[in-house]
Amino acid sequence: MATWKMMSLQDASSSIMEQLMFFHDNTMMLIIMILIIITYMMAFTMTNKIINRYLLHGETIETIWTIMPAIILMMIALPSLRILYMMDEMMNPAITVKAIGHQWYWSYEYSDFKNIEFESYMKSDSDLKTNRLLDVDNRTVLPMNMPIRLITTSTDVIHSWAMPSLGVKVDSTPGRLNQVFINTNRPGLMYGQCSEICGANHSFMPIVVESVPMKTFYSWVSEQ
Repeated sequence: MATWKMMSLQDASSSIMEQLMFFHDNTMMLIIMILIIITYMMAFTMTNKIINRYLLHGETIETIWTIMPAIILMMIALPSLRILYMMDEMMNPAITVKAIGHQWYWSYEYSDFKNIEFESYMKSDSDLKTNRLLDVDNRTVLPMNMPIRLITTSTDVIHSWAMPSLGVKVDSTPGRLNQVFINTNRPGLMYGQCSEICGANHSFMPIVVESVPMKTFYSWVSEQ
């Protein structure tokens, strides 16, 4: 079970990631069905001894193998475009968080609250079995079930703020602001990493998001 969990996608913590997982599963089912049909047809063609040397064309089968791939591509393209538009949609955000990439750590600013700025470094004493090279000293705390806008940039080279369980991956580019919409639907810890090869210590700048209820979030804000 643990091996299968390592090979599959992470559990979804946002509605966008749920849609991405549904799309992935449906597409894989289509691909597996096509693979089974083509394997059967190839095996049947190579093993049977029925030969018709006067067969030159077949309008029916040619029409089918022209139309069917077009229909399958539409079945894949339309849900994909829908999810792309959902990921690009920016609703009225309740909170704006700015993530800044450095060599090699992250810093965060909460634009709606004064004096909430901190740097997030990887913890060297993290648990080797559960979160090796993934835990940080200052976690990014976000309220659940609230629209959040994440703005990201960089001070040196291109980084990438990626959180697989939220379905988020956005480049942090020097001199440019990129934004992405986040809405967590369950409490808990989510782990991610910089997904752009940014230098010698690229693998040592993890991201940890802690999703908490609204009341807990405002208690955390008051303590800062």
